Amino acid sequence: MAKIQTPQPVRGTQDIFGEDQERFSRVVETFQRVRRLYGFKGVEMPVFEPTAVFARSLGETTDVVSKEMYSFEDRGGDSLTLRPEFTAGICRAFLSNGWQQHVPLKLSAHGPLFRYERPQKGRYRQFHQLDAEIIGAGEAAADVELLCFADQLLRELGIADGVTLQLNTLGDAESRDAWRAALVEHFQAHRDQLSEDSRDRLERNPLRILDSKERQDRPIADAAPDIDAYLSSEAKEFFAQVTEGLDACGVAWTRNSRLVRGLDYYRHTAFEFVTDRLGAQGTVLAGGRYDGLMESLGGPHTPAVGWAAGIERLGMLLDEPAAVGPDAIFIPLGEGCESAAMKLMGDLRRSGISCDMAYKGNMKKRMQKANAAGAAHVVIIGENELANGVAAVKNLQSGDQREIVLDGLVEALAE
Repeated sequence: MAKIQTPQPVRGTQDIFGEDQERFSRVVETFQRVRRLYGFKGVEMPVFEPTAVFARSLGETTDVVSKEMYSFEDRGGDSLTLRPEFTAGICRAFLSNGWQQHVPLKLSAHGPLFRYERPQKGRYRQFHQLDAEIIGAGEAAADVELLCFADQLLRELGIADGVTLQLNTLGDAESRDAWRAALVEHFQAHRDQLSEDSRDRLERNPLRILDSKERQDRPIADAAPDIDAYLSSEAKEFFAQVTEGLDACGVAWTRNSRLVRGLDYYRHTAFEFVTDRLGAQGTVLAGGRYDGLMESLGGPHTPAVGWAAGIERLGMLLDEPAAVGPDAIFIPLGEGCESAAMKLMGDLRRSGISCDMAYKGNMKKRMQKANAAGAAHVVIIGENELANGVAAVKNLQSGDQREIVLDGLVEALAE
């Protein structure tokens, strides 16, 4: 009989366990706590959407749509896509569910996303993100609040040191169009010197040339005109309100006039929180204002601003998680002791005390299991203890051991 081949994980996916899972959980738990402080409501959306949701919002010519989306035809002949990002799906949900009545609406989400790209450090084909959006607020105060949320999240995760908020303005539609025309003129004059990717972007997405990583593109991109010369007075005032708000809230920032978002619906604020602790993949949280996105999905003009952050990348920046063992491990010894221990464990768990049981092995091996698990106490119940209505409780840190009546076990371990 042929040996059964054990299936292997799909390339670019991961099984999260142990320390990695502890890091992952800490990021999500901190995000959930901080988003409540800022009044963001949680939202859950489908993992797949009609392909048009992403093709219309991200643009047919973007790398995500043209090269990286997991799209498939279902049995009904409809084209569906595993979500490559959160924002487009949230906007679809906002429009299809009639959430306009709730604006300004502050929403948060987290979960898996899917992109077919080359796996590398901190980047997977199934990856996970945090996401925060403020929909229906066109004021600069919304941008400030969202950035304060991000800044506090990084601080409470303990990773704010060495992380820098880079900030830019993309102006209003008038400013952006004028700047885009100037960039196209500049890059056209150096077309023959650009990389193949940048020549392609020149036709469909010229702003993206500014952040090209190709060595031959850098001198040309660095010499390109800044947006400041093309900003309208309204756009200048909006950006001033954002920076003044951040200063008032004590959020440090630095101007990066080369920071862009290539899609046409982006307006005004663009930002990235970056670090040098992850090598080339230095962005840990990024976003911007996307006042034109709802219209691309057939909705009315609806201003909005949002950000996303990779859970895996944030987890990589965390300090090594402290090992947290159970409050108690039970060691039952003798007939009837195991069922008594199970009953007591149920009482403890309902009182918020974590516990486990060492089922097998001699006393020495069970004590070794308790120590290896990092337990605070061992609760030993033998036939004599059970007959006397007590348990022998040993503190594994101090080594002290005492008898506790079974009815007082919850109170004793809660001290």
